[in-house]
Amino acid sequence: MRPADEALIVIDVQNDFCPGGALAVPGGDEIVPGINALMAEFQAVVLTQDWHPAGHSSFASEHAGQDPYSVVEFPYGPQVLWPDHCIQGSGGADFHADLTVTRADLIIRKGFRPEIDSYSAFFENDHKTPTGLEGYLRSRGLSKLTLVGLATDFCVNFSAVDAANLGFEVEMRGNLARAIDLDGSLDVALEGMRSAGVTLS
Repeated sequence: MRPADEALIVIDVQNDFCPGGALAVPGGDEIVPGINALMAEFQAVVLTQDWHPAGHSSFASEHAGQDPYSVVEFPYGPQVLWPDHCIQGSGGADFHADLTVTRADLIIRKGFRPEIDSYSAFFENDHKTPTGLEGYLRSRGLSKLTLVGLATDFCVNFSAVDAANLGFEVEMRGNLARAIDLDGSLDVALEGMRSAGVTLS
């Protein structure tokens, strides 16, 4: 068992990000058995869940003439427009059926504000609005974080960088994460995580 100050953060292992889902990450389901095994090593486990209302502003379907995966300017900066995904209460928003959800001490839902997307487990995409995860971790004395899940180059990346910038000791397990790799986004994300002080393993 890992020391009591370590936590496992499992990012968005949901049906819509797995093969057959609305925003499928290649091989997204392959990491589930390994994540379940890793959970057994940690006293603290947190799951995150993308949780969008229907008609979320980040959906391409809400922007006439825009295709999925195009990038537009939002008030808080560039925003990828996504296929409709992880809509609150839908089967696509559910965790993968094989994920050991019962091991979670906390489930953080993000992206529920219609006007702003949220990749990071710590902040929405304005980089200011907190999810509450930082306070939870600090109140439990959890300072060393291991991140896994989907997708490496978006929600895992943003979460890892924010955690490192907040002063947590962060490791990202690449074998238990999968990427969308949108126009080279994986390489950019990996370099960004390294630069922020995230350990890539």
